Order: sequence, then C-alpha cells, then structure tokens
Amino acid sequence: MAHDTDTQPTSAPASTDPLPLPGGGDWLAWVGERCEGELAEAVRQVEQVKSGSTDPHEVLAAWNRAETALANAEAVALWSEVHPDAAVRDRADELSQQVQKYVTELGQDRDLFAVFDALDAGPGAGLDDDARRVLEHTLRDFRRTGVDRDDATRDRLRELSERSVTLSQDFGRTIRDDVRSIRVAPERLAGLPDDYRELHPAGDDGLVTITTDYPDLVPFMTFGADADARRELALAQNNVAWPANDQVLQDLFAVRRETADLLGYASWPDYDAEVKMIGSGAAIAEFIERISEAATERAGQEVAVLLERKRADDPTADVVTTYDSRYYAELVRREQYDVDGQVVRTYFPFESVRQGLLDVTGRLFGLEWTPVPRADAGTWHDDVASYDVGLEGRRIGRIHLDLHPREGKFKHAAQFDMVKGVAGEQLPEGVLVCNFSRGLMEHDEVVTLFHEFGHLVHHVLGGQGGWVRFSGVATEWDFVEAPSQMLEEWAWDADVLATFARNDDGETIPAELVAAMRRADHFGKGLYAVQQMSYAARSYYFHAGAHDDLTAYGDELQRRYSVYPPLEGAHMHCAFGHLDGYSSGYYTYMWSLVIAKDLFSAFDGDHLFAADVATAYRDKVLAMGGRKDAADLVADFLGRPYSFDAWAVWLAE
Repeated sequence: MAHDTDTQPTSAPASTDPLPLPGGGDWLAWVGERCEGELAEAVRQVEQVKSGSTDPHEVLAAWNRAETALANAEAVALWSEVHPDAAVRDRADELSQQVQKYVTELGQDRDLFAVFDALDAGPGAGLDDDARRVLEHTLRDFRRTGVDRDDATRDRLRELSERSVTLSQDFGRTIRDDVRSIRVAPERLAGLPDDYRELHPAGDDGLVTITTDYPDLVPFMTFGADADARRELALAQNNVAWPANDQVLQDLFAVRRETADLLGYASWPDYDAEVKMIGSGAAIAEFIERISEAATERAGQEVAVLLERKRADDPTADVVTTYDSRYYAELVRREQYDVDGQVVRTYFPFESVRQGLLDVTGRLFGLEWTPVPRADAGTWHDDVASYDVGLEGRRIGRIHLDLHPREGKFKHAAQFDMVKGVAGEQLPEGVLVCNFSRGLMEHDEVVTLFHEFGHLVHHVLGGQGGWVRFSGVATEWDFVEAPSQMLEEWAWDADVLATFARNDDGETIPAELVAAMRRADHFGKGLYAVQQMSYAARSYYFHAGAHDDLTAYGDELQRRYSVYPPLEGAHMHCAFGHLDGYSSGYYTYMWSLVIAKDLFSAFDGDHLFAADVATAYRDKVLAMGGRKDAADLVADFLGRPYSFDAWAVWLAE
C-alpha cells in the first residue's frame, strides 16, 4: 500500500471541544470514570498495536491513540494537587498509581517491544520525520525500562517503579499538607506594608499568625524588620515536611540508584541525563562547577554589600544569613538604587496584572484569550478563571488559571497538563497553579507569573500536531524552562509594564522607576547564581551516591557553593519539591537560563513586539513541541548553535 509521507496519524472521530468538567457535580465519580475509561482505551489500542500488522503507519497510528489515552489517564494527577475535596485528591493518587503500574508493564512488555523493533523504518517505508522520530523514541524508551533484561531483573524493576510512584506521592502530599506558622506580637510586623498588616489582625490572644504559604512568607521575608521573627519564619518554612520526608527521600534515592544499576548505568544522574541536552551525569557536575566559578567573585562582592548594610543595624554582624538575604537586598535596592519595593507593589494589583499578562502575550504571539464563564467551564473552584485560546480566528485550546492559595492545594507555582493536544482529536488544555495574593503583588511575583504562563503558552501552541508524544512542552527537560525564562524579559520592560501597571490613583508606573528597578535587578545576579548551584548540587549529589545524613550533607554543599551559611536547625531538603520531579536535574534552571538569554538576543530591546521575530520564535520553537531536539529548535530560530555568550554578558552587566 502506498502512503503519503506527510500524512498525520489516523485518529478517533475528530473533536475540537474542550474537556467537559463536572463543575458542581460528582467529581469523585467523574475523576474515576475519566481515568479508568482512558486507561481501558489505552489497553484496547495496545492490543491493536499487537494485532499482527507490520505496516509501520498502522502500528504507529494505533500507538499514538494508545499514548493519547495514557496521557489523558496520567493527567488525573492534576486533581491530587488542586481539587478542594480531600477525597478527590486521595482518589486521584490511587488512580495515578494504577496508571503508572500499567505504564511500567507496557515498558517491559517484550511482545510489544518486538512489534516496534521489527518495523521497517527505511526509506521505502514512507515514514515522515515525525513518525520516524516517534519510532526511535519509543524503542529508546523501551530499552530504558529494561525490556531486554532477564525475568528477575524486569520483575525487580517493576517493583521499583511502583515503589517510586508511591514514594513520590507521599513526598508531595506531605509538603502540600504541612502548612506551618509562627505567632508574633503585632509590633513585630514592623516594616511590613499597611495592607499586609490589615490582612493579619491579632487573634484573641493578641498575637498574629504568619504561615509558610507564599502570600504570607514572601512579603514578611522581604520587608519584615524583625530579624528574629524572620528567622522563626525561615525555620518554619525550612522544616516543612520534616522529619517525615527525610526517610521518604532516602528511600526514593535508594530506589533510583538501584534502578540505574539494574539498567547498567553508573549512576542515577547518568540514567536521567541520557535523554537531556546535557547528556551525562559528569556533565552536570562540570556545569555546576562552571557556573559557580563564573559567579563566585561577583557573589562575594554582592554579599559584602549586604553585610555592610546589615552592620548599619548591627555593628557586630559578621555574616549574612539566608533569612537576611531578601530583607537586606531590598534595603540596598531602596537606598542605593532608589527602588522601594513597597512603592513598586502599589502598581501591581493582582487583577490588573492578570489582564495585563493576557494582553501582552496575546499581542506578542497573536493569540486571543476569551473568558469562559465558570458555569460553562465546569471548573473545580470559584477561584479558577478559564479562557479559550484563539489563533487567527479559530479556537486552539483552553487554559485555566488557579492562582490563589487554599487548604490542600499545591504550594508552589507550576503548569499542569489537563489535556495534551492532538490535531483533530482533542484540544490542548493546561492549568496554571500558583499561590498569589488577591491584593498587591511584589514585582518578583509578577515575573514569576509571566514565567509560569510561558509554560502554558508552550503547552497550547505546541499542542497542535498529530503526535501526542511531541505535544506541548515535550522537549528535553533541561530546555523546558528556557521559553518561560525568556518571557520574563517582558515583565521588565517599561513600555510593556506601562500597559497594565497602575496604582489606585490610576497613575502608570513611571519609566524612571522601571529603569531603576532594572539597575537594581543587576544587583544579586552572582548571589542568585551561586545559590542556584547550591540547590543544583543537592539535586545532583543526593542522587549520585548514598549519604547517611541528608541534612549534614546538604549543609556541606551549602557551604561549598553558596555565600550564605546553612540555617541551624533547618532541614530544607524535606520541602525541596524539585528533588522529586527534577530528581538529579535541578541544574536545568540555570542551563535553561543560559539558553533563554541566547534566545532573547534575537529580539530588539526597543521593539519587543516586532512581529517578524516573535512569529518566527512562536512557530520555530514553541509550536514545534518536541518534534525536534531542543538544540535544533534553538538553531532553527537563531540561525546558529546556542552559546554561553549572552549569559556571560548578562552576568557581567
């Protein structure tokens, strides 16, 4: 049979409607039916793959349908992080375990592997580049699960995979549920903005409760003048999930080390890095050292500035601590750069920022954001705002913004998949989960919102192809942050901010203030880089070998890479959620930043909305999803391979 080499995989009857959600209905039943139904569909399609056809187009099309159903089933993990009903969250965890058990079984199914291994991918088969890439990645993934190992090894790998899922869920759940707090007298809120004080009245005992949730934590650590109170809150934050998660992490690291060993890798970082841009565990260690060496001198100069300012308050001070860093950096910016964070935040009321973000990204990428009434969207909480995403007059996806904290909700900031887009079959839908105040935002929170929204844009624009494997943010994991880090640049531009940053009097943020903010932002780059490397070192070295005392070893790495001493009595690794999802790869934030600075070098700082550059970036990087290696996507856009040059210039500014 002849085949058109550009034909996309055949699929189920076309559907361009968003996923119908139950709204005020029975979420517990819906979550189960959705996941179990998609899992059953995956089983049916896998049987189709194994039905005996040797036609690569038919086999790969059935596999695409199976992977689509699996992705839909795996998306149940979202509800364990955001749903307000604990029963729904627990049910989602149970279902996730079932899905991952089946995924593990598929990875070790020798009959299934044999089907793909026998397919003809040569020129005569008529496979296009995307289909050939699907086959190559599928075979690679089979080998990484141990499909070619003996029965005993495969059985053990299966046990380890199931154990890993349970441990990961335990780790995340403990962080999510463990909100800590301190109780302080009202006078210990000195330095904090008036609106913050109003939101934190004293209780019947005359004390004020401050929690470790971000809307409480960030302003307190930035503006709170009481050093002892800052230390108390920092200790509370850095002891979230302690001691429970200490043993969970030890068990998780052991599972990963044994998995890598059984698969023939020298270490878990080598296994993990094999499918990333960086390529090997040794390269991660080299990257950490390279960044540290480049940034250490500047970090030392900057911490000396902080110490000098601290000594104005305490002449006996001989060190700047982690709980000093935000506070004294804010004072330095205020006093030496004429940037008062409490003035800056008055220009960033939450609702204006959210709308401004939509306007900016719509203009930049040619997108339209149409609000969807909650009754039509059927979302899980009143806080959630939903929008249909349009491009050139047609709907290409839907997004949901869940941006405020509540009990039982994911505690950090991230984009979650609800639906991976597949052309003609299902629209991409993503959920942005953050924990911002409903009132005024710090500018660094505005930057964070732009960053996280970048993942959402990537998910939708990259979800327009026919292969679910390449849908959305499907590039190598150490590239996924780069597009979002680049989008942060628009949150620093005076002309961009002028479109939405206004105070209660309707006054637009002054251009000279934004210029001062940018000058002030240059202060602290070295501190940021070395602190990031201390986190990256924990991520890498915790996985590279066994350590009896994670707290002690983490403190050792803090002393080696950061200019801030460890906080005595703290156990930050227990709440360091990235040790699960990123495992040994937290270096990726800085690796991606190197590439983000290079990507941004293609834009003209005076014309950030220039359509030719923005459209080329949208189409050559974001819309491609995972259809090419990240290095090739960057080269297609820049016209050359990526380099460290732009990052080095940025660090030296």
